[in-house]
Amino acid sequence: MFDLEKIIEGCKKNKRKAQMYLYEHYAALLLGVCIRYAESKPEAEDILQEAFLKIFDNIDSYTGKGNFEGWMKRIVINTAITHYHKNKKYYHHQDVEDMTEEELKINITPDTEYSVKELHDLLAQMPEGYRMVFNLYAVEGYKHKEIAEKLNIDESTSKSQYLRAKNWVVKQMQKMNWENE
Repeated sequence: MFDLEKIIEGCKKNKRKAQMYLYEHYAALLLGVCIRYAESKPEAEDILQEAFLKIFDNIDSYTGKGNFEGWMKRIVINTAITHYHKNKKYYHHQDVEDMTEEELKINITPDTEYSVKELHDLLAQMPEGYRMVFNLYAVEGYKHKEIAEKLNIDESTSKSQYLRAKNWVVKQMQKMNWENE
């Protein structure tokens, strides 16, 4: 039986067995978070390993208040952002105000259904800058101001990257529809 409190206490005492139980219990869930931010599964696995090292190093800071899974997820997201910063050479900056009318126009076809795998594969193909902002805003619920602070970009860049990401998704979905007709 999985007793989270005992496992956390074991991890705080650096007990390898407790760390192994924690890893085995949460690795798949947290890998799913990493995959949303990585370009490949091996990259996501690297992010996950680094995140678990941070979880184990900082587990003493978890006070027992709040959701432990949420606490770990924040570490994973921050690790993914750090990974992004280490590997990103340039930031693409464009204000929303500078975007063309065509770039701001979004046509979504809600009558089409997609499988989870199709959507996952689609998001995995999304350009890295778009994917990072899209995940933080649409999936994790961060505000553009928070995203801008985390990624060291302007708030307007976050907004424009999100709009571009949405447009990119729509165009890819339209291509999928045309290919399936």
